[in-house]
Amino acid sequence: MKKSITVYCASSNDLDPIYIEAARQLGAAAAGRGVNIVTGAGYTGLMGAVADAALGAGGTVTGIIPQFMVDRGWHHRGLTRLVTVDTMHSRKAMMASESCAAIALPGGIGTFEELLEIITWRQLGLFEGNVVILNANSYYDPLIAMMRQAVEQGFMRPDHMRLFTVAATVDEALAAALARPEQLTFTPKF
Repeated sequence: MKKSITVYCASSNDLDPIYIEAARQLGAAAAGRGVNIVTGAGYTGLMGAVADAALGAGGTVTGIIPQFMVDRGWHHRGLTRLVTVDTMHSRKAMMASESCAAIALPGGIGTFEELLEIITWRQLGLFEGNVVILNANSYYDPLIAMMRQAVEQGFMRPDHMRLFTVAATVDEALAAALARPEQLTFTPKF
């Protein structure tokens, strides 16, 4: 069975080109490794860039999207597979169930919510795959610092920082996503 990785990321269009390039690199690199990308099925922003790059490199992309978003025309029409669901909750659950790992590219509130939820699911044993933060252009430094502060002030246990890996490059992110959990020996860089 082909491996699949969920990618959480922005659907916004008005972004610094450095983030678009990171998304394109991730899509192409995943395709080159024979990894199916699972996204929220949007056609704009980083979501569209990662999908288009994967498809352009001969890869496959599964998009999972609520029907109300399809009704508004927000879906990518060129994906390998498009699955419509009833709710945002069922979208996130299916994205996780379809994947062996999750990678978060930069994004806004929706991406933050997805990333923190999948980390929580991993903590609770509801998701067994690796969770990777692709910290392009140091975008996630403030979030990582906030989690470190939560550990320092007793809101999180230190071992919770091992629920995810921080990667600076696409190659590091894919290697961490596809590694067996016992192979992950590095911790977030602060």
